This record gives sequence, C-alpha cells and structure tokens, in this order.
Amino acid sequence: MTLLRSALYLPANRAGAVAKARNADCDAVILDLEDAVAPDAKEDARNAALQAAREGGFGERLLVVRVNGAGTPWHTGDLAALARLDAGLIDAVLLPKVSDAALLRDARKALPNGMALWAMVETCAGCIALDAIAAAGRQAGLTTLVMGTNDLALEMRCGSDAARTPMLPLLTRAVVTARAHGLAVLDGVFNALDDEDGLCRESKQGALLGFDGKTVIHPKQLCTVNAAFGPSPDEVQQARGIIAAFARPENSGKGVISHDGRMVELLHLRQAEQTVAMQEAIERRAAPGASRAD
Repeated sequence: MTLLRSALYLPANRAGAVAKARNADCDAVILDLEDAVAPDAKEDARNAALQAAREGGFGERLLVVRVNGAGTPWHTGDLAALARLDAGLIDAVLLPKVSDAALLRDARKALPNGMALWAMVETCAGCIALDAIAAAGRQAGLTTLVMGTNDLALEMRCGSDAARTPMLPLLTRAVVTARAHGLAVLDGVFNALDDEDGLCRESKQGALLGFDGKTVIHPKQLCTVNAAFGPSPDEVQQARGIIAAFARPENSGKGVISHDGRMVELLHLRQAEQTVAMQEAIERRAAPGASRAD
C-alpha cells in the first residue's frame, strides 16, 4: 500500500527546507516551483529542484515537483527540464490550475511515461470539468487529484468558516470523482500555523469525507494530519477482529456473519483488510532502515 496521508509543500529554492524534508514525517514531498517562489527566483528554484532530485535521500517518501502553470513563461521550461531527469528520480509532476484535460495531454507529451501526473483542482472551470479531466487523465498517467482550496475560494469569491461550508459540495465531488476513476485525492492546505485545534478539526473532516490525505505547508502540521488520516488503535483492533472472525472454519464461505453483536458483511471484511494494510505500511515506514521498497 502506498501511503499518502500527508504531502508537504516547500519552496524548491530553500536548501534548508529541502534538507529537513528528507527526514520529515510525511508521505510525499512537493518541491514547489510555483506559488512559493518569486518570479525572479524561478530559474534558481528549477535548478535546485533538479539538484535535489539527483541527490536523492528522500527515502520512502514520494518526490513530486509542482511546476509553473500553463501560460506562464516558465511552464514549458519546467517540463523540459524534468523530462531530462534520469528515470525514477521523481515520482510525479504536479500541474497547477488544471481546468481541462488538454493540459494533461500536453504535459504527457512533454514528460517520460514513467513520470506520473498529479492535477490541482483550484479553478471553477476545473471543478465543472472534473469528471472529464479524471477520465482523460487516467490515460495520460494521472494518479492523484489535489485540492487547491485557497485559489478556488478566491475565484469563487466565497467566504469561509470552520466547517468549510462553501467548499463542502466541491470537496465531496472531488472524492467521488477520484474514486470513480481509481485516483488518489488530497485535501487542501490549512493556513493557520498556530491553530492546532483548527488543523485537527479540518483534517478529521477531510478524512471523514474520504480524502486519502492532506497537503500541508509546514512540518509542524504533519503529526496532526498523519493521525487524522491513519487508523486509530481501536480501528485497527476492530479490523483485526473482523478478519479473524471471517477466518474461523465455521464462517468459511459465508457472506455475512455475526461478530461482536452485529451483522458483518464481506464489504466490512474488505474495509478491515484495508485498515490493517495501512497500519502495517505505517509500521514499516516507522521501522529503522525502512525504504520505499518496503
């Protein structure tokens, strides 16, 4: 199982942040060439991202580069530079402001096939075309949708509250679309670095909605986000109990059994197996000397 509970954004041209990310408790590192980098530092950031990829050292974490958007002076150069990297040095390219499937097809032509695509959902047009983007994207190597809630809220001109009320229909639609097309999907960032309760609340909401994980903007947010998108000890215990119950000889071949005073179906068994698989992946990740090959 590939863990994707947390994806940490950091400016690619900040060498100190990149160095710390190699040991950060995140499942993906996103080297940013876009929003976090000033226009006069774009070339330096691109070169720094390439150097970081060549140096490696990110272990089992997915390494992703967010390029500048289509129509900017840097987009084509970003893709061309990443295409020259040796195979396997980065896992995916994150495309910002994906509003139609054509952008994905163009990026696929510019990049080697082994380099997956991630797409940011952060425009109103992108939300409207999301099903078409996901359908066409799978053919282009799209594996993950990433909600860009800050840019989306700006374009919508909507307000905000603790429950993210204006965003809820779009967040739910993103999850449904991702599942329909076999994609992973990440929730947007939480901006208030000193609001631990708010981060916890929003992370739990994202997990409840069905997101695989959440993008974060600072390492201090990782512990809370990982906890929200990973199984609790009680959930793991219950899952193992369901698996053990179905494995008993008297329950062989049954589609429904009685367990702990309730009826449990095969769909609950599948959920339990997924929960245990995630917990085992987390434990392997935390083991000394763990590597991506695990």
